[in-house]
Amino acid sequence: MNRIDPSTPVLVIGAGIMGAGIAQIAAQAGHAVMLFDAREGAAAQAQAKLAATLEGLAAKGRLEPGEAAAAAARIRPVASLAEAREVGLVVEAIVENLDAKRALFRQLEDIVPEGCVLASNTSSISITALANGLRHPGRLVGMHFFNPVPLMKLVEVVSGLHTEGEVAEAIFHLAMAWGKTPVHARSTPGFIVNRIARPYYAETLALLLERAAEPRAIDACLRAAGFRMGPCELMDLIGHDTNFAVTESVWQANFGDKRYAPSLVQRELVDGGLLGRKSGRGFYDYREGAAAAAPAPAAAATADGPPESALLQLHGSDPVAEGLAQALAAAGVAFTRQSDSGWTGLQADEAQLRLSDGRPAAQLSAETGVQDLAVFDLPIAGFAGAGAGAALAWAPAAGASEAWQRDAARWLRVAGFAPQRMRDAAGLVVARTIAMLVNESADAVLQGVCTPEGADLAMKLGVNYPAGPFEWLARWDASAVVQLLEHLDAHYRGERYRVSPGLRQRAWTGAAA
Repeated sequence: MNRIDPSTPVLVIGAGIMGAGIAQIAAQAGHAVMLFDAREGAAAQAQAKLAATLEGLAAKGRLEPGEAAAAAARIRPVASLAEAREVGLVVEAIVENLDAKRALFRQLEDIVPEGCVLASNTSSISITALANGLRHPGRLVGMHFFNPVPLMKLVEVVSGLHTEGEVAEAIFHLAMAWGKTPVHARSTPGFIVNRIARPYYAETLALLLERAAEPRAIDACLRAAGFRMGPCELMDLIGHDTNFAVTESVWQANFGDKRYAPSLVQRELVDGGLLGRKSGRGFYDYREGAAAAAPAPAAAATADGPPESALLQLHGSDPVAEGLAQALAAAGVAFTRQSDSGWTGLQADEAQLRLSDGRPAAQLSAETGVQDLAVFDLPIAGFAGAGAGAALAWAPAAGASEAWQRDAARWLRVAGFAPQRMRDAAGLVVARTIAMLVNESADAVLQGVCTPEGADLAMKLGVNYPAGPFEWLARWDASAVVQLLEHLDAHYRGERYRVSPGLRQRAWTGAAA
């Protein structure tokens, strides 16, 4: 294999959004780039748009005018693959179809030199399957960029069973030279990002199927946890047809594993043509004159102050208990502490407000005999202080008095949250979502798909998560995550919430990352 450096000519196949973006960054890195598309005139049209884009970057001061002009000059549309006989790297970004990609690579083997690396920008197709039947399968590797390519830092470098180690390393270092942050991945369904991200959508869709909460409330709670967009907003942006197709692909590739099962809620949206922003309606209405898609919840600050109680006791010794202690002290509320009670939360006289452990409030009420009981969600982003108004889900037990329901919400406001009441669903919103993201990541690491560091990088850079799954695990506790998942598994009686053996191992050994 020849070394890939700025002197190496590059062929990009596919002049759509992804292909054009790859051509741009390769040209900016100094490569002579040939751009090919089977649609007549598409490559020339893309080259003209790229020249305008580069000129615009120079006008905004993001590129030197000379650099922009030079990069544009390096991109040459070609009408035939036969013109690319001397390239050292091919990156394909054509339709996401196994047969089409495999046929293209077989055609390329008759054209490009033996030392040329063949890279696929596929987001989900097996690299092992793509290499099957090639004369030199070891030179095929996945080079999965994220949209928009010039802005998104992550590149998944995906190795199939045939991929030679030196080829994967060459692409890894090339991605760095192109200004990207690469992570190694093994070729399994969804690779890293599209696999680990499934619970972010799936748990919300499951809650919507149960009618546990409205999209606005769920989105508000997950934005408060640090996500830039709530899952309903994000699915509307991606397009429900696209998101559903990726979920279905990962599900089928995993032989119908219920952990990845598509949702009836999303299927109905797709069937109804309610695809999100691109169709004008999805979970939210984007048509002219419609209300804002996902307004922020009401501010937490109120003048009613803390509820009255003869005795307020704080239970637990974890970070959530410490955050509650600081919030209560800041509000001037007197309380006693019981650190070894086995649960986290507040007890006001006989009533209890508990951090969710995956059991619904009704189940906890039945098991403890406490009628006035409510559960609240995991404040994974911490406590911002009284009056900050971060949305936090909570739910009362069915038998809880109206007085306690009012008081439970008031205590959450004292702690600095904007309480979002929902139906009594197991694990609420943030707790079950983060737990499932951590669990999926632990399984990916166990199966050799990536390292913990790779998982954290991929999720932060590929989908802009506020933290990586193993960073969340370090803030939480592996034993607590296992317990929550086991409660979810017992509640729903299915395979979906089975605990990864990798996560169990971390709980047994006390490892967080």
